[in-house]
Amino acid sequence: MDEGGAKAICAEEALDLLNCVTQSPFDEDKCRRLLHSLRDCVLAKKVKKFSLAGQEQEETKPLSKKA
Repeated sequence: MDEGGAKAICAEEALDLLNCVTQSPFDEDKCRRLLHSLRDCVLAKKVKKFSLAGQEQEETKPLSKKA
């Protein structure tokens, strides 16, 4: 999410899918529907890659070499 508090693209669909796979008993059909919903969202919004908060900054930092 950005600093303005706006929701991340497809965040609701991703969260619904993640929560589905943690439920017991596992409802594979429901999770499959949620997976397709997430897929439809990322295609519609042209999402190329997801990252977790703080992850993008960490990936762009050069690795420090130990002497």
